[in-house]
Amino acid sequence: MKSSSSRPSRVSRNPFVHDLKLTMTEKIKIGLMSVTVFPVRLLLVSFLMLLAWPFAFTASLGRSDFVMEPQSWWRRFIDLSLRVIMRAMWFCGGFHWIKVIGERAPPSEAPILTMGPHSSYFDAIPVTMTMCSMVAKLESRSIPVWGTLISFIRPVFVFRSDQDSRRKTVEEIKRRAQSGGEWPQIMIFPEGTCTNRSGLILFKAGAFIPGLPVQPVVLRYPNKLDTITWTWKGPGAFKILWLTLCHPHNPMEIEYLPVYTPSDEEKENPALFANNVRKLMAKALEVPLIDLSFDDCEISLSRGPLGICDYSSLLEFHKLVCRLGLRAGRTEEGLEEQARRVIKLQGDRLSLEDFAQFLNLPVTDTLTQVHSLFDQHGDGQIDIRLYVIALSTVHRPSKSMETLKLAFKMYESEEDGDVLEDDIAAILEIMLGVKKVELSGLFLSLDRPDTGKMTYDELHHFIEQHPRLVQDYLDFENHPRQFSSFGRPKSCNGQNHNKDQ
Repeated sequence: MKSSSSRPSRVSRNPFVHDLKLTMTEKIKIGLMSVTVFPVRLLLVSFLMLLAWPFAFTASLGRSDFVMEPQSWWRRFIDLSLRVIMRAMWFCGGFHWIKVIGERAPPSEAPILTMGPHSSYFDAIPVTMTMCSMVAKLESRSIPVWGTLISFIRPVFVFRSDQDSRRKTVEEIKRRAQSGGEWPQIMIFPEGTCTNRSGLILFKAGAFIPGLPVQPVVLRYPNKLDTITWTWKGPGAFKILWLTLCHPHNPMEIEYLPVYTPSDEEKENPALFANNVRKLMAKALEVPLIDLSFDDCEISLSRGPLGICDYSSLLEFHKLVCRLGLRAGRTEEGLEEQARRVIKLQGDRLSLEDFAQFLNLPVTDTLTQVHSLFDQHGDGQIDIRLYVIALSTVHRPSKSMETLKLAFKMYESEEDGDVLEDDIAAILEIMLGVKKVELSGLFLSLDRPDTGKMTYDELHHFIEQHPRLVQDYLDFENHPRQFSSFGRPKSCNGQNHNKDQ
């Protein structure tokens, strides 16, 4: 699959991975803190959280989720008490002083605060300091103690099992934002997931659909040892809590940037509005923009014997497919149905018009871009089988063997189920996101005469016996082995798999 020249071939650092490495000195410090300071801090934090619960529970009694009633004196007292208790809780957790830069605008001036980067549950600190509302999963309401505290700040709850959840959430945000300051400000993390703060990923449009002014807010944790980050791959929630409470001090900075008022064009185009605010926040943070989104997590974290090696071209394809609205064709049944239709074509190459007819879509710029990704020879014709393989790869990146089986069905001969070496190379190029795959090392390692073809069962069995297939038996452009001081590993019979020998 070809990559667009407008985007880099690789993302320099995966924003969904946090690799925490401790030096021996740090391990000794943590060991000492674990038996001295950590138990005391954990006890105090737990006590203060439990102390906050009756205040939040009392203030939530008899309160409507849809009407903002006047704030009585006792509710204001509870609000102030909760702020003091929560600030004491964070203090006991090592966040002794929190540097605040700039000033928070009033709700009437900026009803929405866009926070970033989102990297940890410690990002709740500015929420407890301001008692602003936030967007939260409905399930969080049932969490003991913490769920009551969340309910107190009157969040916009998202019910993910509801098909109309996204629309209802946006409508509620819009309703509150247009109340003229009657409702509390809404703090929104537009990235929609936690990253490692190496850059700002794509923003979701929910905070920007109302077309009202927003105030960007950036968060910084200037710790030398990053025990804060809690993302998709890395230390778990308890380990993050343990290591952070073992720190003598955990510095944090909250910077309120100037209120951003959208132009008429941005009001009509929430995606443009979101991207311009993202650029402003990235500049303040001095971090790059990363064109990945929450939906790209699984693709960028794929693992296994056929895990994606370079996901940039597949991510580009994924974005284009989503733009075409082809989610229905990415179900298990939809993929199988497309594979059956492809088999009937018997390897015929498709022009752009034929491709549009195959997908039952009009010819558009986006469809043209998808078609061009698979136009390997530059003749305006594509092998539709490669499109289906790419679709299966981005739909189920953790199930690479199912994609491989689907691919072999489309390429195998009717007589014996064999697939030619060149076709296997083309399949693996799409699945791995790489170029110029060569299989000489693989075929030389098979315990049979080299016929230049293979069945799915043979390849599946070989992968089960050699889970490091990609690292040890394949060659392709920019293979990690090329940047290693070690040569190709030897096979089980001691022979080096170099095709030039």
